[in-house]
Amino acid sequence: MTRLSVNINKIALLRNARGGNMPDVLKAALDCERFGAQGITVHPRPDERHIRYSDVRTLRPALRTEFNIEGNPTGSFTALVCEVVPDQVTLVPDAPDALTSNAGWDTIRNYAFLSRICETFRSRGIRTSIFIDPKPEMAEGARRCGADRVELYTAAYAEGYRKDRQKAIEPYLQTATRAKELGLGLNAGHDLNLDNLTYFIQTIPWTDEVSIGHALICDALYMGLETTIGRYLAAIQNF
Repeated sequence: MTRLSVNINKIALLRNARGGNMPDVLKAALDCERFGAQGITVHPRPDERHIRYSDVRTLRPALRTEFNIEGNPTGSFTALVCEVVPDQVTLVPDAPDALTSNAGWDTIRNYAFLSRICETFRSRGIRTSIFIDPKPEMAEGARRCGADRVELYTAAYAEGYRKDRQKAIEPYLQTATRAKELGLGLNAGHDLNLDNLTYFIQTIPWTDEVSIGHALICDALYMGLETTIGRYLAAIQNF
């Protein structure tokens, strides 16, 4: 069964816009769990414009579901992950000034670096996922690097879904199939929403986890957080 991990970055971004502690990031994360989410994702960036390193430290002992930390494995990020020991770390090659993640790793060109990072996290018992574009050779490279999972960068799928969903998902199906053959777990994330999520899971039902933040928080503005999480859970479980 595919699991829903809620990315709470946008809740932290709203808090930071005014200072103080409204909304309360920890309470929001615990509420997401209470409403049925099976995981919480955070993506701390160097400028801490949304999730702060202090948030990560506060969240870790309080969460009851799976905790996923994603980000570019710089020295400070790697040290933070090794300190708090989440259930999963997702390696994302975003630049410090990137508005949002916009590409996957070239796991072939970056083999030496990614192999060292995967070994660092493996030695601490942390499952490692590498964020990749939908190319089978990138899954093969991730396997050689020692990753446990790959996360498919789904922006292109979301962009092409309304025009031709079968064409849009084809490279994802090919890459997901190759990942499965290699024994890799499979995650997916970026621009997934209530319109395009169910078709993705119907086509690739062995997806282990979807990480969704921006769309889910936007929907929650209208439907409320509890109802929204219920809708996303239904989208990945009832088809």
